[in-house]
Amino acid sequence: MNVIKKYHGTVRAVAVVAVLLSAIGIMAFTLHKDDKSGKADPELFVVKKDSVASVKAFKQVYTVLMSARCMNCHPSGDIPLQGDDSHLHTMFPKRGVDGKGVYAMKCANCHQATNTPGLHTPPGNPKWHLPPADMKMVFQGRTPHQLAKQLMDPDQNGHKNMQQLIEHVDDTLVKAAWNPGEGRTLPPMSHAAFKKAWLTWLSTGAYAPKGK
Repeated sequence: MNVIKKYHGTVRAVAVVAVLLSAIGIMAFTLHKDDKSGKADPELFVVKKDSVASVKAFKQVYTVLMSARCMNCHPSGDIPLQGDDSHLHTMFPKRGVDGKGVYAMKCANCHQATNTPGLHTPPGNPKWHLPPADMKMVFQGRTPHQLAKQLMDPDQNGHKNMQQLIEHVDDTLVKAAWNPGEGRTLPPMSHAAFKKAWLTWLSTGAYAPKGK
């Protein structure tokens, strides 16, 4: 009788282990599939705090955010910046309440859904705009410490939570920085490298570099 009980106990234990291994296998497959697609799956995103790795990753992120391709649409004032030297936009368009311009000077009037062919012609994207007036999300003039803090503050980052911050790296307007049209300098690293640094920063605790 005891032998039979032990046998059935062993069978149940093996069955439980098999189920667990199957679940782990499915999770690993899902993660692999999502990695191949190039999209981060928020459900599989685990934060393991590491201030050194986090700060190191953000310093890489910061070089991209400070490049003209990002900063030109995140100015300290209400006029977008332009060119690799980030000078004031020559047409002097204004931000407007929704970030899409005012009156006849709407962003979409010149910035079409795709880049206009030719050297230094208007780059395009269906979502082309500045951040809205009530959430300016300024990059210009921000130190690494200030910008890291700002990006993690829902009251300053467009009300984004962790999941939305993860997804934002693949936003089409963000990715447009790597397809800016002829005659414009690209950010200092590829989008893939930027995405890796961005996700590393978030997954290791989103620490801000020391300083003001």
